[in-house]
Amino acid sequence: MTDPTRRHFIAAATALPVAAGAAHAAAATSDTIASDLAAYIGFGNKRAGGAGDNACGHWLADQLARAGYAVEKPAISVPHFDAGACDMVVGDIRAALMPQPIVTPTAAGGVTGPLVRVDARGRADAPLAGAIALVDLPYGRWSSALAKPVRAPVETAFAAGAKAAVIVTNGPTGKIIALNADGRAPMFAGPVGLLAPADAAPFWEAAMRHDAATVRLTGEGRRRSAFNVIGRLDRGKAKWVVVSTPRSGWTDCAGERGGGIAAWLDLARGIPALLPDHNLAFLCNSGHEYENLGAEEALKAVAPKPDATHFWLHLGANLAARDWHEGLFGLAPLAGTDSQRYLVVSPPLLATARRLFAGFAGLESPYPSDKLSAGELTAIIAAGYPSVAGIFGVHRFHHVEGDDARCVDAGAVAATTAAFRKLLLAAAAPG
Repeated sequence: MTDPTRRHFIAAATALPVAAGAAHAAAATSDTIASDLAAYIGFGNKRAGGAGDNACGHWLADQLARAGYAVEKPAISVPHFDAGACDMVVGDIRAALMPQPIVTPTAAGGVTGPLVRVDARGRADAPLAGAIALVDLPYGRWSSALAKPVRAPVETAFAAGAKAAVIVTNGPTGKIIALNADGRAPMFAGPVGLLAPADAAPFWEAAMRHDAATVRLTGEGRRRSAFNVIGRLDRGKAKWVVVSTPRSGWTDCAGERGGGIAAWLDLARGIPALLPDHNLAFLCNSGHEYENLGAEEALKAVAPKPDATHFWLHLGANLAARDWHEGLFGLAPLAGTDSQRYLVVSPPLLATARRLFAGFAGLESPYPSDKLSAGELTAIIAAGYPSVAGIFGVHRFHHVEGDDARCVDAGAVAATTAAFRKLLLAAAAPG
């Protein structure tokens, strides 16, 4: 973590306009959020079980302990791939590939076959037996390999005899978009790599001629240890309030995860005094990028049970990521917040959520939890928790290298956190 990064956030936070009577308190809260954002970003890459994820988890556990919580760090097992040569070559053209977890590696020399374009419906313009399938995703803000437009054409290609598949993750930045994957077993029947749209043009031309392509995904796959963090404040009350957030991800995750982490810490420090009649549990999971593996383990092992829980708030991706102009002149950062964030609440909370989040881009139109959910929130709802709220979204640098300090603003995070604090208090009130 660097001092310039911290100064950037603090300057942005203190520039947030506030009512004069609350200026001092609001500035203090925003300063703390700015500092927490800078700390989270400073841990670097957050892949589950890696150095950045582990250091971040220990820091969060320490913050909870300082706030008076009894803290545990239950271990989980996550996939990992120590990559070697990962690329695709056609003649003199070469481009780097990101191996898609759980990785099926190639031999040192790779696999070679004619390059054949495959669209999102699995249609190909040449036989796929013995070929390298070049999968052309529609333009989108991609997040998971479980999405049908990603998974279906790859499965179709392997069923037709392809030796390997390369997915072009067409999206806002032109860079590779990492895709979440099943964390327990490989999803596909052969090697799969991800190719940046910015590198794809010569390979589309080669696919039109069905030139020979070689794909190498060398390295060694293994599992490694990661851990969740849970802090409990058990006051012997009848019901629990739970607040959860993931911390891991494919990149530095500033916009994707930073806002949720900062909001989670702010609530962990301030909520005990505001909810004296509840037990509190603050849960932070690793393994998110493996289809919520850490969250599922936490639900089974450490989370309060549904019948003992009054309310569960989940702070997922894109809590307050920055918006960008996109198109004519490339990407240019804006002062506003990306509207591709979704607020989901139990149906009885809809009117309250509409009132509290009026004017918050994307959040002003909350969805009922019996109609829409995603990520860890889906698992929480499926487990039977009676009253929930959650946020999730996909900003333009979601799962992309470059999701750094440019992608999140401390002032926007502070404002969104304040609204969630009000929602939490309203949802936990006696009813």
